[in-house]
Amino acid sequence: MRARVLSGRKIADEIIAEVAAEVADLREIHGFSPRLDVIRVGEDPASEVYVGNKVKMAAEVGIESRLHHLPAETTTDELLALVTELSNNDIVDGILVQLPLPDQIDERAVLEAVAADKDVDGFHPLNVGRLNLGHKALVPCTPAGVIEILKRSNIEIAGKHAVIVGRSNIVGKPMAALLLRENATVTICHSRTADLAAITRSAEILVAAIGRPAYIKAEHIGEGSTVIDVGINPFVDLNAVASTFPDEDVEKRLAAIEKRGSTLIGDVNQRDAMAKAANFTPVPGGVGLLTVAMLMKNTVDAAKTRRLNG
Repeated sequence: MRARVLSGRKIADEIIAEVAAEVADLREIHGFSPRLDVIRVGEDPASEVYVGNKVKMAAEVGIESRLHHLPAETTTDELLALVTELSNNDIVDGILVQLPLPDQIDERAVLEAVAADKDVDGFHPLNVGRLNLGHKALVPCTPAGVIEILKRSNIEIAGKHAVIVGRSNIVGKPMAALLLRENATVTICHSRTADLAAITRSAEILVAAIGRPAYIKAEHIGEGSTVIDVGINPFVDLNAVASTFPDEDVEKRLAAIEKRGSTLIGDVNQRDAMAKAANFTPVPGGVGLLTVAMLMKNTVDAAKTRRLNG
């Protein structure tokens, strides 16, 4: 068996095209374009890249965007003042506070200050509660992207046993709620789960979101399952490349490590997944590409709900 690789790029492009068409309709029929305001605090290099990708994608689909870049020494009160201002601004449809925030800032207070109907990250307690009650809500972008991958790849969810490895508020918990909404039978595993491999092998859909490079190996993967790899980790071990990546990727991965010091991998051993699973999302090129696409979709949905259905 050799797994079918589920292309995040193809599915993200489909969603982006749909979002761009919706934005064009809103502009032509209703006379407005959705607006997304992104807040970045400090000089974290990864955050700079992520925010840049989001602002660039917004421009591509016709969403107006504003970047608010605050200094690293910004206080909680200063950030709360900006979030409150944007929450009260009627022309702002979506607010995204890029994480992580500097240590001196109360992250929870900031996320709870974002207006729930503009919370395009889906982190506000009201949206979390609505999701878990099965009500319409803005939901976290990465888990929403996983559902899109499954549906658009014609992978049946209803009635299947889905196992999630990881219980974070950003991925694991909302992933479970979304899979339950699609009528899967859901198990959540974590660092204290006894005999993890025995549980994950029973999964027909396995979602890895634990933040440990190549942690999920052959013994964790059931024959013919669908493996969704949410992780993004640096991989630096030249000696383990051949046992971690498919044959056709080995030379490329070795060259990347030798040139840059690392290559990207998810939470799944890619060689093992390709050998045992029926479907597999690669890293890079898989779930990560859906996150920004779903952010654009959330922004349009928020704008329509506020301006047309509010």
